[in-house]
Amino acid sequence: MRLQGETSVERLCQVAGVSRAGYYRELVEKEPEQEEMMVRSAIQEIALAHRRRYGYRRILIELGKRGLRVNHKRVARLMREDNLLAVRRRKFITTTTDSDHELTVYWNVAARMKVSGVNQLWVADITYIRLRKEFVYLAVVIDRFSRRVVGWSLDRSLSSRLTITALQGAIELRQPGVGLVHHSDRGVQYACEDYVKLVETRKMIPSMSRAGNPYDNAVCESFLKTLKVEEIYCSDYRDLEELRDHIEEFIDRYYNRQRLHSALGYQSPEEFEKASAAPSQQEMVGLGASMNFTKRTEMLSAGTESERQPVGVGEE
Repeated sequence: MRLQGETSVERLCQVAGVSRAGYYRELVEKEPEQEEMMVRSAIQEIALAHRRRYGYRRILIELGKRGLRVNHKRVARLMREDNLLAVRRRKFITTTTDSDHELTVYWNVAARMKVSGVNQLWVADITYIRLRKEFVYLAVVIDRFSRRVVGWSLDRSLSSRLTITALQGAIELRQPGVGLVHHSDRGVQYACEDYVKLVETRKMIPSMSRAGNPYDNAVCESFLKTLKVEEIYCSDYRDLEELRDHIEEFIDRYYNRQRLHSALGYQSPEEFEKASAAPSQQEMVGLGASMNFTKRTEMLSAGTESERQPVGVGEE
């Protein structure tokens, strides 16, 4: 248990010469709370790896393949408690059809952009963090130009409140002008009515990743990996409030202001923004960012007919 995060349970069992099923049986007898967290961790990993498409039956089969023998009612209960079932089944007012939900899916505008300054392109994503006895969720908003985290939110729920709070924080901090492109994945937290309303009220242009392509949001993926490796995996947090304090310290005081970023010429995001001569005060994204309309990006960015939405910028 102490080595979790550094290597897998499967590998540790191989080294110790025991089966995973035997390890889990002993764990549930001697340390039921640890076993409960082990099961929750496995369910979270499987559910998020499959973008919350799996119901409890498929997750039950995946758990069995990992050596975990768990009752199906328990799996359903844990998924319900961790908001994994609710996220998948949640209903919204629909405008178009997507393979995962029936909400509007916007064009991938970000794939065509060449960013030249701050507040031209923001990217957003969500991850989960394991505490001693619960899981919590972190949403971030990052300025693509400087890799600076401009907004973040921590919550026990995967509801739209998580992402809306992060975006509101970013807006309050940066006060962006008209035409900023907001890019995210196609998750319901970003496609839901309340979130899209906030984006459109602030005159932002929504953009979403292509289906099954995690590289469209590589900047967020890179930051979240850095956060977990350099902060989360190094600590054992008592509760949500302790975690919140540590994340605030890491993001606001260390990552944004001190940590040297290789993609920024080994400057911190704050230093890079100060040193840059980019037109950060321009109100229209078209005045600073350029749009690439090569044949290749046109093919990569275009989705099905139901996914194609007017983007209102850079059209010829």
